[in-house]
Amino acid sequence: MNSVDRFFLASARVLEALNEWIGRAASWLSLFMVLVTFAVVVLRYAFDLGWIAMQESVTYMHAALFLAGAAYTLKHQGHVRVDIFYQRFSPRARAWVDLFGSLFLLLPVCLFIFYVSWDYVAQSWALREGSREAGGLDGVWLLKSMILVMAGLLVMQGLAMVLRCRLLLGGHIERLYDESPSAGEEGV
Repeated sequence: MNSVDRFFLASARVLEALNEWIGRAASWLSLFMVLVTFAVVVLRYAFDLGWIAMQESVTYMHAALFLAGAAYTLKHQGHVRVDIFYQRFSPRARAWVDLFGSLFLLLPVCLFIFYVSWDYVAQSWALREGSREAGGLDGVWLLKSMILVMAGLLVMQGLAMVLRCRLLLGGHIERLYDESPSAGEEGV
């Protein structure tokens, strides 16, 4: 493996490690959502109390979980695809499918999302947009920023996939993804 290929492999690993860390961190939002929802229900029905901010925080966590977890899901091959064909392909054929899918679908769509969301998010930041409800959370601008974060994380994971496809097609790695859930290092 030459120095360029080593750089590609190291870059793919760094991008994937970042998405892995962010995805694992975001997964904790599931637990917090359950706890806050439980607290909202208990406070409302047992004590006749309710806070809009607590209710909105569940929505914020739900959105952040899915937006921050999209790249993690992509890294672990969890998005919907037509596996009836893909699973029967050789590793090289899978690499070609993933390469073209990343270059001609994933990356352009993510860049489009980033482009069309930029003004929407910037306007929200300029206004420091908050909740429309009295007593609601003031961080709608932060929530909208997650759209850009999602697009950026998916671009990073897409680039890591492109690099791994390039390495597999060049004969430098044997598989794109580790198919056993307990193995440590993926693709090598």
